[in-house]
Amino acid sequence: MLLTITTTMDQATDLGYLLHKHPDRVQRFEQSFGTAHVFYPDAGERRCTAALLLDVDPVKLVRTRGRGTPDFSLGQYVNDRPYAASSLLASAMANVFRTAMRGRCNLRPELAESAIPLEIVLPALPCRGGPGQAERFFAPLGWDVSAVPVPLDPEFAEWGDSRYVTLTLTGTLRLADALNQLYVLLPVLDDAKHYWLAPDEVDKLIRAGEGWLAAHPDRGAITRRYLANRRGLVRTALGRLADAEDAPEEELDPVQVEEEPAPSEDSEQAEKAVSLAEHRLQAVVHALRDENARRVIDLGCGSGKLLARLLKDDFFSEISGTDVSHRALSHAWRRLRWDDRPRRENDRVRDVFQGALTYADERFGGYEAAVLMEVIEHIDPPRLGAVERVVFGHAAPRVVIVTTPNAEHNVRYEGLAPGAMRHSDHRFEWTRAEFRAWADRVAAAHGYRVRHVPVGDDDPEVGAPTQMGVFTR
Repeated sequence: MLLTITTTMDQATDLGYLLHKHPDRVQRFEQSFGTAHVFYPDAGERRCTAALLLDVDPVKLVRTRGRGTPDFSLGQYVNDRPYAASSLLASAMANVFRTAMRGRCNLRPELAESAIPLEIVLPALPCRGGPGQAERFFAPLGWDVSAVPVPLDPEFAEWGDSRYVTLTLTGTLRLADALNQLYVLLPVLDDAKHYWLAPDEVDKLIRAGEGWLAAHPDRGAITRRYLANRRGLVRTALGRLADAEDAPEEELDPVQVEEEPAPSEDSEQAEKAVSLAEHRLQAVVHALRDENARRVIDLGCGSGKLLARLLKDDFFSEISGTDVSHRALSHAWRRLRWDDRPRRENDRVRDVFQGALTYADERFGGYEAAVLMEVIEHIDPPRLGAVERVVFGHAAPRVVIVTTPNAEHNVRYEGLAPGAMRHSDHRFEWTRAEFRAWADRVAAAHGYRVRHVPVGDDDPEVGAPTQMGVFTR
């Protein structure tokens, strides 16, 4: 199996820094199913190509396959995997380019964050659904896609084409984004995996899909194929994508997952249940109304889901939002679509701006209520004290609403490994007792009282999936 990555950026050999593989060396990495080699067939200042060659050992491969794999019996005698990219290549990528996929490069940190010109070539890629399927999955991510069918035999054109394509992707993206997209979409296009789905498979998908999967128009089909049609895992993954990416929940509805088997009556009822993200929005809006708080600032507004909901409600007279991420604010502005809204709605928006909650900011003040919806768990614990002082001490609105995951409920998420958190960027997740202790301490220190509200289905053993504290002065 062969994958090549080419760039024509200035000082093209800096690709070696991003991949953490020196252009002057040939490196070998043993895998459970063979050997991966990394080398540079072209390493010039204007053009540099890195190649990942995976040499599959058929004996090792058979030993790693379970009897539940669809082609297990045939695979012991006839095996095309050494010649076609698949989940085997995706696994090798994850092992060999682990740091690059995380977007880390200590020697060139600015380069790791930059979009660079890339050309990625896979000479033989299984593509169930034909060349159009590759276009369908890769084009929305910003790639120019060329998927040329591989003939069954060039000597006998009348035999037609195989189910394989030669895939060429051309575009300007962050290398980390490109690698993570390949990691997910290679087995998706093949629609098969060589290994058993481990309990942390949803975690892998959420981590690799961060920043692109939730917004993909075919996220349902991608999620289903990646998780091998495991309905419970698919439902969990789609729910977590809605939470992690703050995507419009209606766009992530599991009902839209393609090629699902016909659901039973009970599962249809489950699909129609209100999502956790929607429960959370409703709970926050109801709490603001209960406290008669009409002027609201969303601290850590992300892509603006709560701001959009507040704009639809004439009860709220003044609305603002802030986030530390410029990218998130860009999504918020697009979500709010100022030009498409009546002027009366736009006039109620005071400001949407970039700001950090660890520093006092005069723009945070002057509101009746502040909301931190799924924010505090993204803050490093040593910096949480600064956020407390800024929000409760300096801004000091009459009402503060805080929501955060309930770590005890994580055992109810199929596909979430024991001890794992719901999102790769979470710095911590509190139990109900831990959140209550923190909330009580903060309230006492700054002259507030706090009431605790479960959000979502309140499990009698592990509580609701989200916990909310409503602080009032």
